Amino acid sequence: MSDPDSVLITSADGTVQAVVPAAAAGDDIAYFPGMLCPGFVNCHCHLELSHLRGVIPERTGMVDFLSAVIRARGAGDDPGKISEAIGAGEQEMLDGGIMAVGDICNTTDTLEQKRKGHLYYHNFIETIGFIEKSARDRWAHSLAVYDQFGGSASIVPHAPYSVSPALFRMIAGFHSNRLLTIHNQESEEENVFLRSGQGDLRRLYRQLGLDISFYHGTGKRSFESWFSWFHHDQTCIAVHNVATTKEDLLAMTEEGPGLYFCLCPRANLYVTGRLPDIDLLLLNDCRIVVGTDSLASNQVLSILEEIRTLQGMFPRLTTSVLLQWATLNGAKALGIEDTFGSFTPGRRPGVLLLQGLMEEGLKDAGLRRLL
Repeated sequence: MSDPDSVLITSADGTVQAVVPAAAAGDDIAYFPGMLCPGFVNCHCHLELSHLRGVIPERTGMVDFLSAVIRARGAGDDPGKISEAIGAGEQEMLDGGIMAVGDICNTTDTLEQKRKGHLYYHNFIETIGFIEKSARDRWAHSLAVYDQFGGSASIVPHAPYSVSPALFRMIAGFHSNRLLTIHNQESEEENVFLRSGQGDLRRLYRQLGLDISFYHGTGKRSFESWFSWFHHDQTCIAVHNVATTKEDLLAMTEEGPGLYFCLCPRANLYVTGRLPDIDLLLLNDCRIVVGTDSLASNQVLSILEEIRTLQGMFPRLTTSVLLQWATLNGAKALGIEDTFGSFTPGRRPGVLLLQGLMEEGLKDAGLRRLL
């Protein structure tokens, strides 16, 4: 945080020129009671699921939640309704001070809205396919989606329990995949399944009508099962981490990707009622960022609500630390820190005004977007 007796100077388009002492700023100063903050970075979102707000019951557990999403996506919603919900979801992020988004895409449903240029997006084109022989077809589908997005995009695995070794090899070797993301250890069922091939995730495959009798597990927990697929020159955002333990963090090596751990607390509470071990991540100096997940698993797309939830559950988390996770850390994770995340001269991060900050932190804080 800057000294309270400082003035932020920007150009008309919001580019930061300097942060100077008030005495050196001249006379043309606008004063806003509260705290100025760079715009938020949402490192994990599924904007294309915005039409599922309120459709899926809370706290069903992972398998029933995933089944409900699959059924709801296959129900043939009106494309106009989906498009309208996507636009409303993006507006919600804009109103909430979000400037940049790491967005999961299984389809091109969000493409038209993103072409309007209201927000910066890195599009994570998600590929799914646990059956080895389907890998080429699954890859071809994801590549076709990737080609339509172009620009800032990469092809990424959904989760270690839904991607075959053949698909992992294709993902790891794809020329554009310097930035990756994966749903990691969202529940303990994932660790059970990856280690032994047993557990409740088998029920998901039965419901999907897929024969996975060939699968007997990796003998490893989920984290170790996927981490070694990727390389030291890649960055990976591991999302959720609800069932991540010290054993998992010990599996991190220099040969693997650079890691950021993305917290989506409101989605975790919505789906399983559990949160990650924040103390463990802090004690191990893990780089932490924040995401909203989707409106299938959240009531709002608001980074302020996510960090407010974290502080409410973990009061020792200071407002300054949470804001760093939500701004600069997120920008670094997405590789966009030259534009977003801080009031460094030459950057255009957006400017938010946080009001109502008290000793208890973010509990009653309000937000106004200035630039």
